[in-house]
Amino acid sequence: MSIRVSHVHGEHIAVAAAGGTEILRYVYRPDADAFESRKPYAHPLRTLAGHTVTGYRPNDHRWHKGLQMTASHLSGQNFWGGNSYVHGEGYLPLPERVGSMRHDGFTGFTATADRLSVTEELTWVEHGGAAWARESRGLTVHSVDEAAGTWALDWSIRLTNLRTEPLVFGSPTTAGREMAGYTGLQWRGPRDFTGGTVLAPGTDAEKAMGSQGPWLAFTAEHDDVDAHSTLVFAHAPENLDEDAAVHESHWFVRSEPFPTVAFSWAFFEEFELAPGDSFDYRYRVVIADGAWDGERVAAHLESLPW
Repeated sequence: MSIRVSHVHGEHIAVAAAGGTEILRYVYRPDADAFESRKPYAHPLRTLAGHTVTGYRPNDHRWHKGLQMTASHLSGQNFWGGNSYVHGEGYLPLPERVGSMRHDGFTGFTATADRLSVTEELTWVEHGGAAWARESRGLTVHSVDEAAGTWALDWSIRLTNLRTEPLVFGSPTTAGREMAGYTGLQWRGPRDFTGGTVLAPGTDAEKAMGSQGPWLAFTAEHDDVDAHSTLVFAHAPENLDEDAAVHESHWFVRSEPFPTVAFSWAFFEEFELAPGDSFDYRYRVVIADGAWDGERVAAHLESLPW
């Protein structure tokens, strides 16, 4: 199935399916509010049938914006946005801790009839203006299948420490809050996904929080239209290889009180990135029409080799 790519320079990249439905908008224009942690994000994401599967600036967390890279606790700074968790005091509005991710440019941009591959360069900037990390981000739209009602977005990150001291990655859980290990690539679902169904191989839905595994899926029924949608979040094999990954990953997932999933790279324990060192992760998000079960998720992922 063919796609159409458009680029409003300085603002966003959009991908539309053959029928005209915009299935992805990647916004790299700086956000207006620094407290929300200015950084690029993907919103809206839509199924091929046109159903929106991301939320944007919900009233409970204005800094949740579609699909975005985050780091909730990074050497005392907050690259997630919004309030910062302080043990014994809870969540506090500490704007002096909120950093940003600056778009520096695209070093790769290839669009064909059925695939878009983009390489973006970014700088992670702490609140005071110092450059802490350099990121090379890859975004690939592929496997657009009208018959199956599905398409895939691959998201990769290579992060290099620019400081003269280690970068320490953590989460609210490493700071003392139980089972709040959110950080890393994060998806926020639309309001009507609240109460949706979570699927994960080898574990019950209620035990998915903090678990490990190659994939996790979230399916829900939309308001307004008689339709379900499914999102599948999958790790590249090397992410789960203890010899290849900088740190082990766990799932952060909630269906209530709001829908969200994060590929947490520091759920239970902190890890350090030495000066000049880099780490890499690759992720895949499959966006599908319909309510999928675990067997269909597993079969579809098997058909999409890395």
